[in-house]
Parts: sequence; structure tokens; C-alpha cells
Amino acid sequence: MKKLLTIFAISSMLVLSACNTVKGAGRDVESAGDCVDGVKGNC
Repeated sequence: MKKLLTIFAISSMLVLSACNTVKGAGRDVESAGDCVDGVKGNC
């Protein structure tokens, strides 16, 4: 039972960290898009 809880905890941490990584990548892409649009002051 203890081993199962450990596996569940580790899996949960990996899933949560992956969500944060994808969210950060989305912000980076959005920021790059703002720079490319040519509007002064967006970079």
C-alpha cells in the first residue's frame, strides 16, 4: 500500500509539473507572436 501511494504521489507531481511547463511554453509563444506583429512597444 505504501508503494502504491508513493507511485501515485510521484505521478501527480509529474503531471502537475507538465501542466506548468505547457502553460509557460504557451506564454513564450504568445510573447514571440506579440513581437512579430510589428506593433511598437509589444516586445
